[in-house]
Amino acid sequence: MAEHDDEAVTSSSAVEKHDSTVPVGIAVLPAEPFENPGEPPHRARRTDVDPKKQRLAERQVATFFYLSIVGSVLSIAAYIAFPIRSDDFGTVRSANLWLGLSISLALLALGLGAVYWSKTLVSDREITEMRHPTRGSEATRAKAVEAFQLADKESGFSRRKLIRNSMIGALVAFPLPGIVLVRDLAPAADPNELLRHTMWAKGTRLTKDPTGLPIKASDVTIGSVFHVIPDGLLDKEHMLEEKAKAAVLLMRLDPKDLNPSKGRENWGYDGIVAYSKICTHVGCPVALYEQQTHHLLCPCHQSTFDVSHNCDVIFGPAARPLPQLPIAIDDDGYLVAQSDFHEPVGPSFWERER
Repeated sequence: MAEHDDEAVTSSSAVEKHDSTVPVGIAVLPAEPFENPGEPPHRARRTDVDPKKQRLAERQVATFFYLSIVGSVLSIAAYIAFPIRSDDFGTVRSANLWLGLSISLALLALGLGAVYWSKTLVSDREITEMRHPTRGSEATRAKAVEAFQLADKESGFSRRKLIRNSMIGALVAFPLPGIVLVRDLAPAADPNELLRHTMWAKGTRLTKDPTGLPIKASDVTIGSVFHVIPDGLLDKEHMLEEKAKAAVLLMRLDPKDLNPSKGRENWGYDGIVAYSKICTHVGCPVALYEQQTHHLLCPCHQSTFDVSHNCDVIFGPAARPLPQLPIAIDDDGYLVAQSDFHEPVGPSFWERER
């Protein structure tokens, strides 16, 4: 070993390539980078070499797009042919089945056509793009135009009119079911007017939900709460729709605990007050009443209303108080409405001043 210590370090030594202060044995030679393997050889497809196969693939792609158009049209026809009736839940299954199948056909055929087009007719050669700084120069913009023109040439979008026209037709037809279905979700009448007016009118008796029995003022004790509907609601054809607007909570407080705002001093009777049950946040039913604090709570998003102060919002996302229903008693001692609500019930996003 000693005779090797005196030998000169050869030019290939790792120590010679690094700082001489680095101890022998810990220097590391950098690994040589991998050679660029290049791009794999291009494998021609049948549509690349056979014009007949090209035309066949073009017709197949167009067939998918035409099927998408058929699916879009069928979905509109299914929506009209299978209406949903409130008295027959079987119509919900039928409507969902045929709407789902036709919309699935439209979307699936459109996707299959696009994928099959790219797999059989669009150029599939691998391209290596070298990185370089991007600039907004004229030359760069000219290159961008050239790239779009090249893509158009390779895909045959301008040249293959059958595919282009059928695809455009499919794309135009595909949103139509959504437009028809979503548009029909809106009520035919103005939503503001629908929510501004309910079944409550002057002289309408307050009845218990769900029995429909009228309520006497003597039946309402301090601390109690009644779920109330207008008299005659149970005989309405569209009972659920009317109830969704007219549902009311009736409570009795000690009259000295009430702080009615100006003009509402006679909207209650001997501490009995009635407020809309529909939360002014997103329309959930306000159904939790705290007797000691006189608070109404919405279980959905925890909006809290103070009954003793006109149901003002004291917590939560609701933006306005619950609408109050003016009440009185008739000659027989039953609670009746003085009028309808003086403002729209429900969520605050409906226009209130129209």
